Amino acid sequence: MKRKGVCYDVGRVLLGEDWRPIFDPRLVHRELEIIQNDLHCNAVRICGQDIGRLAVAAEDALQQGLEVWLSPELFDHSEQETLDYIVTAAEAAEKLRQQWPGRLVLSVGSELTLFMKGILSGDTFLERIGNPFLLPFLILRLKLLGTHNKPLNAFLARANQGVRNVFHGPVTYASAPIEDVDWSLFDFVCVDYYRGKRNRTSYGERLKRYFASGKPVVITEVGCCTYQGAEEKGGRAFLLVDRKHPERLRSGYVRDEELQAREVTDLLGILDKSGVDGAFVFTFVMPTLKYHEDPLYDFDKASYSLVKSYAHGKLGTTYPDMPWEPKASFKAVAEHDANHATGARDQGVLWRK
Repeated sequence: MKRKGVCYDVGRVLLGEDWRPIFDPRLVHRELEIIQNDLHCNAVRICGQDIGRLAVAAEDALQQGLEVWLSPELFDHSEQETLDYIVTAAEAAEKLRQQWPGRLVLSVGSELTLFMKGILSGDTFLERIGNPFLLPFLILRLKLLGTHNKPLNAFLARANQGVRNVFHGPVTYASAPIEDVDWSLFDFVCVDYYRGKRNRTSYGERLKRYFASGKPVVITEVGCCTYQGAEEKGGRAFLLVDRKHPERLRSGYVRDEELQAREVTDLLGILDKSGVDGAFVFTFVMPTLKYHEDPLYDFDKASYSLVKSYAHGKLGTTYPDMPWEPKASFKAVAEHDANHATGARDQGVLWRK
């Protein structure tokens, strides 16, 4: 793979919760430095809602030599609100692209069928998907009916046109596997691609359809949570909260950092062999899902992050200036990326075919 990357959240906002409530540019700079030097990434996918935060993090990453995939994300808003937001973000992205040509890729959205109002009924993400534990049945119904694809592609066509009027670099969209996207609009074919029980034996095989356009294929999210059984649940493994007592997790889940590490590196190995152009591991850090010694309150189990975040100002030991400690998955991904060096960062413009 040319692009060895990780997702980096500067503050996604979903259901009223900011996934990065405190944004400290100094901390961001240090984490991006670790991502490049110690995790051995040559690309970073920067996600979040606040355009100012996105620009600060993207500029820092570009200055450090990373390729940036900028992913502005406005969840639970109307199509017009989302379109206006994306175009505004594209204007900010163009200023960065002019300073660092050939180093910035812009995404017009992520899994919009589920995260934007207007394609499925419901004002919020939870209303659109219904009971989270019945999500597999919704996914199956969408795959069978496919009625979401026409309005999705109509929106993506508008978004693509609006963005390209103001942004003159490569453009893409982070799709869900249930979405059949018109990839002629974009420079990259991208999919958030998790492995679970249903696609465990066919994970690599199912990727083949994404190569049909002849464009580079990039996995914009891949990862695993940090407990035994998470490898069977894929992208919905985070659903561990006790619904009657949301301040804690449901019981019976065993923390397992080594399982997360094995699963993520196994997935990267499959993706390496599949011929994809790159992959972004989801995710580097999730500050709101903190580690706790009590299993019922160890929200890091429900996290896909490569580091475990600490509460009450506690700092790590590996990095004494950071409020987190690397997990086994951090070390596994770092070793994988170091052993699969491509020299892509030295090849100049990565995105050109």
